[in-house]
Amino acid sequence: MDKDSKEALQVAKELTAKFIETRTVSPGNFAEIFPAVFRVVHETIRRCPAREEGDA
Repeated sequence: MDKDSKEALQVAKELTAKFIETRTVSPGNFAEIFPAVFRVVHETIRRCPAREEGDA
């Protein structure tokens, strides 16, 4: 797994945990929500201009 994927996985886990804590997401629909959160975070990280320039 590349660095961007690892970072996206960590952020997605933290976000999903917060969603569960705030009852925005239930543990019952975790499997449905987590892949979508991961996909959005990963795509955002990959598109970040600072990363492309090597500044981050």
